[in-house]
Amino acid sequence: MQQNQTIHSPFTQTYFHGTKADLKIGDFIEAGLSSNYGQQKNAKYIYLTATLDAAIWGAELALGDGRERIYLVEPTGAIEDDPNLTDKKFPGNPTKSFRSLHPFKVVGEITIWQPHPAEQVKAMKDGLAKLKDQGIDAIED
Repeated sequence: MQQNQTIHSPFTQTYFHGTKADLKIGDFIEAGLSSNYGQQKNAKYIYLTATLDAAIWGAELALGDGRERIYLVEPTGAIEDDPNLTDKKFPGNPTKSFRSLHPFKVVGEITIWQPHPAEQVKAMKDGLAKLKDQGIDAIED
């Protein structure tokens, strides 16, 4: 019987992070930096998702003028359901959205993906702007 055998599985969970930040493979995405959303305060948590669609939304809604990017990331510590989505908008976490206090390591980039239609992105941004005008922050720590 062999001990300490590592089993590699093709079924390991893949996680994505959508942003406009220009990162390289091996970089770490860490909490405490200026948020891509809302009031751009220092982010207590960092966010990732197990669905490409949610990562696309992350890239499309991120503030800034940079190119929209989607990175493959590996969490370096515990992750938990993202209460900004799972508790308020999508019970049961169908978007597979999570957050963490621990860094994510960039292990790749998705370079070919289909953006949402421009009118759908505009409607989402308009809705977020309306919430902001009402004093409702989209990201709650």
